[in-house]
Amino acid sequence: MKVLFVTPPMGSWATHGDHKAPNQYYAQIAAYIREKGLAEVQVLDAKALAISYDRMIEEIKNINPDLVVFGDLLHSTGGLSVIWHFNETARLIKEALPEVKIVMGGLWYSAYCTETLEQNPQIDFIAMGEGELTVEDLINALNDGKKEFASIPGLVSRAAGGSVQKGPHRELIQNLDDLPMPAYDLFPMDKYVGHTYWKPFAELLTSRGCPGACAFCYQWSLYDERNAKQDYISWRGKSHEKILDELDLLEKEYGVEVVVIQDDAFNVDKENVTRFCEEKIKRGNKIKWVCLGRADDWLKHIDILPLMHKAGLFMGLVGIEVESDEQLARQGKGVTLKQIKDTVQELRKANIATVGTVLIGLEDDNEATIKKRLEVTDDIDPDIMALDYVTPVPGAPLWRDAIAKGWIKPDKINIRDWDFHHPVVPTNHLSIEQVGRLGAWCMREFYSQPQRIHRIMESDYDMLVKLCVKDFMTNLAKFEKASSGEGSYV
Repeated sequence: MKVLFVTPPMGSWATHGDHKAPNQYYAQIAAYIREKGLAEVQVLDAKALAISYDRMIEEIKNINPDLVVFGDLLHSTGGLSVIWHFNETARLIKEALPEVKIVMGGLWYSAYCTETLEQNPQIDFIAMGEGELTVEDLINALNDGKKEFASIPGLVSRAAGGSVQKGPHRELIQNLDDLPMPAYDLFPMDKYVGHTYWKPFAELLTSRGCPGACAFCYQWSLYDERNAKQDYISWRGKSHEKILDELDLLEKEYGVEVVVIQDDAFNVDKENVTRFCEEKIKRGNKIKWVCLGRADDWLKHIDILPLMHKAGLFMGLVGIEVESDEQLARQGKGVTLKQIKDTVQELRKANIATVGTVLIGLEDDNEATIKKRLEVTDDIDPDIMALDYVTPVPGAPLWRDAIAKGWIKPDKINIRDWDFHHPVVPTNHLSIEQVGRLGAWCMREFYSQPQRIHRIMESDYDMLVKLCVKDFMTNLAKFEKASSGEGSYV
């Protein structure tokens, strides 16, 4: 059997310039399939190779796969707008190769599985939650010529009469160290770049789940809705040795110099982070890195921040999101504004730059609360503000609320605009257009503070930080266009 993983030709977030990385969902599942000897595996990354849709389909026809896999784990690829590209590519493949089986997984599909199959006849299967074991069982079933798939845990399929059926809930993989090294050799590793200037580049996932389960988070859509909350908060991380083996591979085999560790909460396990940094220095691994973390976890790491910087950490992300402790509690953040501000200050003392994420378009947002949110963010003073618009994802509390209010009709969504940079839902007080205007205003105001820009450019921060700020500022006009509903950048 031939299994092909496809990334269609698409762009990047409006603020991210030229940004592309190996798809971690593909890299890990492909490695697992290959290690088990289940099938021949290939990756076609049309985005990285800069080839057209027509050329991509010709390449797929030449490969002539038996099973094609689509999916993503990361919002940073382009939010939910990647789903449009996956669905459209699946349609084109079915037109060209009607016998090919197509399976989707990860972001969006896991929690919106029944509707996806009902609305997209070109898609044959959905792998809910983690994909490795489910795709393994699917391949074995297809190889055995089975026509009935209802008994496969985690798999959504069609019954003989065409109705959608779900297999039993698939238990999580508890020890991520048991997984093989991601199959980077299948990817055009020399083509990847972050924020236009960071290269050679890769994004990593070293853990799964998050202790937070914030109401707005994209991670809700990564899990089987029947057990979403429990699966979501079941944080599991790779050991420091496993992570370092991956970094050594990336550095020595592919020349990677910069990585973003895209875990929502990389720094949950302080002991593991400490050992990671100590061993990275001992091994002489020179890769520079960025990671994401919760404010309460960052503050537990104050004493090791200099060690993290010495080990190559040049930027850390922390969620600001809203303007008050009460609103933080409503969103399930479990942190305070003081903790967030202290995090930014402590990282800066360690010469580590900060990205603060801000959310616009919550149900009670009005002009005053949004302007207050910018005021609070300005006071917290991250080096980079990354603004996202509220974008409900299947499985999340915000998704159910938006449907109940009539703000979204799932079968009428223009998913191509759901990239987190186009406002897609109103609030109780603002239209979608007003949300977009205020969001664009916030970004322009934040990046119009000369003292902040001068501080960053004249600081001892790594040049990669200054180039990232340059990329954000260069692309402000694109973000403003997206905020007004113009242009599709993904």
